[in-house]
Amino acid sequence: MSGAYDEHGEHGGAGGPEPAPRIPMPRASVEDGGLALPAAPLVLEHHVLASLLGAWALAACSPQEAAAVDAHLGECGTCAEEALRLRDAVELLQRPESLDLDPALRTRVLEGCLERRPPRIPVPEWATPYDAETARLDALLQDFGDAEWHAPVRLRWFDGDGTASRRTTVAGVIAHLLTVDGLVGVPLGLPDPLGEITAPAPAPASRTEAYWRASHYPPTRAVRAPWREQSHALVRTVAFTGGPGGGEGRMPVSYGDFELPLRDAMLDRAFECWVHAEDIAEAVDYPYEPPSPRHLNRMIDLAARMLPGVLAERRRARPAPPGGRRHLVAAGEPGRSLRLEIEGSGGGEWLIPLDSPGAVGSAEREVAHVALDGVEFCRLAAGRVPPAEAVAGQAGDREAIRDVLFAAASLSRM
Repeated sequence: MSGAYDEHGEHGGAGGPEPAPRIPMPRASVEDGGLALPAAPLVLEHHVLASLLGAWALAACSPQEAAAVDAHLGECGTCAEEALRLRDAVELLQRPESLDLDPALRTRVLEGCLERRPPRIPVPEWATPYDAETARLDALLQDFGDAEWHAPVRLRWFDGDGTASRRTTVAGVIAHLLTVDGLVGVPLGLPDPLGEITAPAPAPASRTEAYWRASHYPPTRAVRAPWREQSHALVRTVAFTGGPGGGEGRMPVSYGDFELPLRDAMLDRAFECWVHAEDIAEAVDYPYEPPSPRHLNRMIDLAARMLPGVLAERRRARPAPPGGRRHLVAAGEPGRSLRLEIEGSGGGEWLIPLDSPGAVGSAEREVAHVALDGVEFCRLAAGRVPPAEAVAGQAGDREAIRDVLFAAASLSRM
């Protein structure tokens, strides 16, 4: 192509070398005599240029100032070294961002689509957190190579009054989710992922250990497909059986030593999927965001509703204090209560009855108040944070506060 341009700057003719990119020229003015003159570069003294280094490192200079600083850095070694230190400091201050989409974005997109074309068989609202968290974890796993699948992961939980752990791999974590999700799938008529494997007890840890032991080799990337197929089948099945006319998710699901209604079991599985996705992301050094605030709020609510039962179990497991007496409250009656205030994402307030799992939380009989961040409370309930380190603020009966924090940590399991 020809390199000639007409008086308006338009390219004309054909043939010849490819022209260089056009640079916009400043407009001519009357004072210029009709001629376009380039803008004069800034001429600044050394101390002014040195004072601009911080703004330059933050990319907050005007184009003329940035050009002047760039030119100066090629001539002044002292300022060049300082500019390099400032640029490195700015990089350290920047928070690494996940390449994953905002967890709430998927929910908003789906809601927009469903408003335009409602589904014939909608997924129950209480199953949407599980649907979202399994999809997010599957997206994280999508590009893993063999090295990532065999990266070591330490599963942690709270046992009694201390921590417990078990070493496995990323593939082992997915095998764990597969076998425990089967506790929900089997009552719905789905095949048991254990197949012919016999677990010594119908509890999450027993099922997982039986699956691991029965494997001739450590679990590999091959476990992803059955886990994802089962999660899809769970969502489809509860859409048919858990909606209006299907019991609203009240069907009991056994975890061995306790039961949850289906709607809470699906929320429990969403919570564990998120927690173990964070374990996996930590193992491969990848950022991972918490669930959307609405889903996080439901997970916190489930934990808060389970706390009175765990408090009662812990109380029965240890002897009464010498010379002390335990408070007893009839089911349905107001009793001593702790106000659990959750701050930040998914936050809210819950009154936790302290004296009986059947008692009713009462603001009039509030004896203690605990405030925690929402994500921090979930990590406490997952056994990732020691009870003594989780509290943002507390007031009132110290023994009641300790009991509730340890009960929250006791919600965790392998």
